[in-house]
Amino acid sequence: MDVTLPPPIMVSSGLLPTGSLLESLIQISNEVTTMDKIPVTQYKNVSTMIRRIKLLSSLFEEIQETNSQLPPSSILCLTELYSVIRRVKSLIQACKEGSCLWNLVRSESISNQFYVIVKEMSKALDILPLSLLKIAADTREQVELLHKQVKRADSLVDSKEIQRREELLQVMMSSSSKSSKSKGVIDFEKVKALMAQVRLKTPIDYEEEISKLEAEAEKQAGTGGLIVVSNINNLISLVSLSKSMVFNKEDHKTAQDDFMHKYSQQHHYPSSQSMVINIPDEYRCPISLDLMQDPVIVASGHTYDRVSIAQWINSGHHTCPKSGQRLIHMALIPNYALKSLIHQFCQENNIPLTDPATSSSSSSHLERSPSMKRKVPEKAVDHISATKAAMDTVKKTAEFLVGKLAMGSNDIQRQAAYELRLLAKTGMDNRRIISEAGAIPFLVTLLSSNDPRIQENAVTALLNLSIFDNNKVLIVAAGALDSIVDVLGSGKTMEARENAAAAIFSLSIIDDHKVIIGSHPKAVPSLVGLLRDGTTAGKRDAATALFNLAVYSVNKVNVVVSGAVPILIDLLMDDKAGITDDALAVLSLVLGCSEGLQEIRKSKVLVSVLIDLLRFGSPKGKENSLTLLLGLCKDGGDEVARKLLMNPRGIPSLQSLAVDGSMKAQRKADALLRLLNRCCSQPSKPVE
Repeated sequence: MDVTLPPPIMVSSGLLPTGSLLESLIQISNEVTTMDKIPVTQYKNVSTMIRRIKLLSSLFEEIQETNSQLPPSSILCLTELYSVIRRVKSLIQACKEGSCLWNLVRSESISNQFYVIVKEMSKALDILPLSLLKIAADTREQVELLHKQVKRADSLVDSKEIQRREELLQVMMSSSSKSSKSKGVIDFEKVKALMAQVRLKTPIDYEEEISKLEAEAEKQAGTGGLIVVSNINNLISLVSLSKSMVFNKEDHKTAQDDFMHKYSQQHHYPSSQSMVINIPDEYRCPISLDLMQDPVIVASGHTYDRVSIAQWINSGHHTCPKSGQRLIHMALIPNYALKSLIHQFCQENNIPLTDPATSSSSSSHLERSPSMKRKVPEKAVDHISATKAAMDTVKKTAEFLVGKLAMGSNDIQRQAAYELRLLAKTGMDNRRIISEAGAIPFLVTLLSSNDPRIQENAVTALLNLSIFDNNKVLIVAAGALDSIVDVLGSGKTMEARENAAAAIFSLSIIDDHKVIIGSHPKAVPSLVGLLRDGTTAGKRDAATALFNLAVYSVNKVNVVVSGAVPILIDLLMDDKAGITDDALAVLSLVLGCSEGLQEIRKSKVLVSVLIDLLRFGSPKGKENSLTLLLGLCKDGGDEVARKLLMNPRGIPSLQSLAVDGSMKAQRKADALLRLLNRCCSQPSKPVE
């Protein structure tokens, strides 16, 4: 059921009209209580919540029947309850529409969300003046009992769900185990029974679950949550394999025949072993369509064979071949669960296993599917996770180039720094090998070079090396921070300054470095200078670095004192700069210190700009705009509240986000509407 919810009622009088509010409460209560098919996960929480809302619905209907004006305290309570019930509806819908297996894994987290809503219901009922309402005695007793129940309610975590989750995690651990003894050992009867418990019984059920998991993986991939994406992909692999084991498939018969024919010829197997085997689609690389030897996960959440995706990336592509999504990083995460399942599949069907270390060479002998009409190049090199021979080559190259950095002329140093910059651009192994060759101290020295290209290549090489976490520590330990900050403030090229800002951001990912960098007297002011004078790319690099530093509370004051706030507000109105979201994110952080709040409140245009962003901004921009407005309205922000109420687009924008925004936006919009409601209901400001 998808009913458009009415917006929260918001008027600037002490008493709100009860009719439309009660109608909205009754409508949304009915939408919750008449939901068909309670989700299998969170069954107890959902059914308990529906029972509570049914009781409240009776209260709302009885109040409506009295057709009498209610005191402000009861209106405020009913408004709060409307917000609570709407959040209940959203949470139940999310449980129904999301992946049941992923919800099972997150059962405690989701239960906690229900618990938070129950406590909000309790707070709303605290201010309900039952003695002043004209309702029946039994209704009053039921509401009082409900109030007591929600007041002492604890987080409700179903023990059966926890048991199912543990069984699921055990299966996932078994499938992803890297030990030779436990690899590939999966009890599919147990898996089948587990799937049936969460209502996965037909092929369509399995397909729908896979689609939901893939959607969740893509959603999580946008945040760079590699561990979460890896876990979701493990679930996808498990469901896909279970489907293929439980339900017989007859797809791709010709392709399998060709596949087995090639292997029987290459390994001289007798014809009796060359039977046609159905290889599940999930085991095929989306690029080559061959059985994957070494499956890896890219930033988009999709899985490919390492050789194929490495060739794709090394040819200059920075997007996911399957989804077209831009990759936010180039790391390849091994998909151990899928690799284990492929290992088991090969053992069960007498398919020869290939050592992943030699998969690059062996893959060159396998033809792609006829639909691809191409072969894997025989000399395809995986620069992202090199083979031993390739790593030896990288090591010798790095040692040679470091020697040139130490002993060469300016021209040689410039070329060597450039080569190291390129070599460090791709692959964690390369970054580790270069640092082990001793490149970092020499690159730090070259930051002070009078040659613009040497300086630019050196700072960019250090930026690329810093992507490897251990190198972050080594770079700071080598005393690079002073030189990087100098390049940031007065580098000889704008690109050098921009890459210095990006290096500051990368180094500040480590919490201890946030403190060190923030305490440097020139670091934050130099970032603010680039924020003011840099190119679009430079402004963005500076904003992201400031955001990362401002996560540490002490640095927030430094950002404000350095004059960042007026510049960030100006950037909100600069369409050409194109960093509105980055500027909003930094402002939202510095709002958390008193100096930042005072500086932000000085702006005369910010409120109207934020209201426009509530309408036309990105989802993240809308959330940060709400954070700013909420912070400005609290603690004596009456003037901001008045501006918001007087702006004709203010309340409608908040009401729209409270209904159609993201979960965070809905919560913040609800909180801001309630705050404004209380401002309007102040007895000191009676309405004529």
